[in-house]
Amino acid sequence: MRSRTVLAGLLATAATVLGMLVPATPATAGALDVTCLPTSSQTASFTPPLTLTPGPTTVTASTQYGPCTSTSVPGLTSGSRSATIPYPALSCLDLLTSAPLTFTITWNTGQSSTISGSTTVTTAGAALVVTITGTVTAGLFAGDSVVQTITGPSTAVTLCTLGLGTVPSIHGVVTLAITSAP
Repeated sequence: MRSRTVLAGLLATAATVLGMLVPATPATAGALDVTCLPTSSQTASFTPPLTLTPGPTTVTASTQYGPCTSTSVPGLTSGSRSATIPYPALSCLDLLTSAPLTFTITWNTGQSSTISGSTTVTTAGAALVVTITGTVTAGLFAGDSVVQTITGPSTAVTLCTLGLGTVPSIHGVVTLAITSAP
C-alpha cells in the first residue's frame, strides 16, 4: 500500500508537469525559509508508456530544485529528489487523481527535508497543474509549511485519456515555497 501511495503522489506530481506556470505561495504568513523557482523542473518517464488501459509500468521520476534561496540557510542553492517505482496496473487516467504523498528533498548542503502532504490535480485549457501542500515532517525546516507546484502541457495526457495516444513521459517546471509557522 505504501508503494501505491508513493506512486499515486509521484504520478500526481508528474501529471502536474504539464502546462502554465502557477507561482507557489506560502500557506501561512510565516517567514519564507526556502523558495525555488524555474528552472526547477521535474521529469517522469513511464516504461512502457501509459495507455488508457491499466497495465504494468515502471515510473522513474527526477526533480531538480534550483535556483533556490534561503534566508535561514544562506548556502542552500539547490536540491533534488528521485524515485523509481514499479506499478502492477496504471493508466493515464491515474495521472489525474489526487493523492497523499511523502518525499525527501536532498539539499546541496547535504541536509534533507522529508515532506508529507497531498496533491491536487487540475487542468485548465492545455495546462495540467499539480499542487502539493503539506508539512516538513523531518530534517531541515521540520514543522514548516510546504507548497509545491508542477506545471506543464497536458496534451499527451489528454490524448491518452481519449484513447488517442500514450504517455511515455511528462516534463514540467517546479516552484517550491517552504514557510515557517508565524
